[in-house]
Amino acid sequence: MIILLIYIVIFVVSFFLVRLAVDQTANGFVARKTVTFGDESAVTSNRFASVISILTIFLIWGAFTGSSLLPSFLHAPGPFEGVAQMTYTAEADDGSRDDATISVLVHPVGEDAKAPQVDPGEGWAKNDAFTIGAWRSGLLRVDKNDEKDRADGHRVVAVNGQEIVPGGEVLTEFGRVGMSPKGTLNFEPAKGWQMEPIWLPPPEAVVARLGEISSQGYRDSTLWEHLGYSLFRVVVGFALGALVGIPLGYAMGLSGWFRGWFDPIVEFMRPVPPLALIPLVIIWAGIGEVGKIILLFLAALWIMAIAARSGVSGVNISKVHAAYSLGASKAQIMRHVIVPNSLPEIFTGARVAMGVCWGTVVAAELVAAEKGAGMMIMVASKFQLTDIVLMGIILIGVIGFGIDMLMRKAERVLVPWKGRS
Repeated sequence: MIILLIYIVIFVVSFFLVRLAVDQTANGFVARKTVTFGDESAVTSNRFASVISILTIFLIWGAFTGSSLLPSFLHAPGPFEGVAQMTYTAEADDGSRDDATISVLVHPVGEDAKAPQVDPGEGWAKNDAFTIGAWRSGLLRVDKNDEKDRADGHRVVAVNGQEIVPGGEVLTEFGRVGMSPKGTLNFEPAKGWQMEPIWLPPPEAVVARLGEISSQGYRDSTLWEHLGYSLFRVVVGFALGALVGIPLGYAMGLSGWFRGWFDPIVEFMRPVPPLALIPLVIIWAGIGEVGKIILLFLAALWIMAIAARSGVSGVNISKVHAAYSLGASKAQIMRHVIVPNSLPEIFTGARVAMGVCWGTVVAAELVAAEKGAGMMIMVASKFQLTDIVLMGIILIGVIGFGIDMLMRKAERVLVPWKGRS
């Protein structure tokens, strides 16, 4: 919730600052328009917003992971590290009470640490020393070195002067001290706002892992082999889905019989997520490459069929009538009217289908895959290698974004009439 609030604040502040700092008097075609609201051609991506959006994501990521790429004053409060000291009051069955000090060295996770040396003190309750890793918690068996143990009714009744009972807790400046139902103290150092690296590593750790896997590979394959196999599966599955889906969509858009026959099938399969088809694909096609490509083919097929059908249905009927009045044949109408006017919808569907295929490739490579970005992510997740998981997700996103940009460029080149009447 805190991260979301920070993101919203940055968004609002950036919006107003850019509005104030950047001259809003546009030049060129858009500036000469009298009506721009609702006109898609008048709405272009604000480059300042794009840059600030990306920087904000990395700023929040670095701030809440204690990244060395950011100055320390931008870091969110981190976990407590150092020596935490507190006192406890012990009581025995004979009614005697004594105070002693607990020193807990809270060290970075993964580092070996020795408990600090402490003077045992003069009373029957002796001073104690322990070590606990940051973001962790540990038991404080303070009665082990006391002269009166549990056989004498030893029990802790207060921490830092505050009464504590089994199941209760005391909050200190260093963290939370709780008591188990059996009377054993438990210390949980303050965690701060930063994420533990095992859950979210800092950006530099992900970059370092990228360099390591780029040079050394992962599971006997180079990084480029993993990405190449995933890209190959996605492209082949998408191409087959488009090869079947587009003609099917045209047939449904032009023929009532075809639409009546295939519409129930397409509309039934459209909301079924590709992940639900994995068991059937394994049963029918096995766990090899064929099964993975079939799953990606099914992910793209219904989207492309619906896009082509919508493209045909959206053709302006006046254009068809004009072509007929000029003596055009059905083949000429199909070639010069139907296909050109349906291509914008087909390109939009292709971009959506490619995104769905990229989202499905991780699941497709979950089953007996030896290479692939999805396989790399799934294997790394089993060993809690979050840096590899994030690296794989970022690479899939970058490649998917690159493909989408190429498809947008192809659309502008091949369908320059999009948006024109």
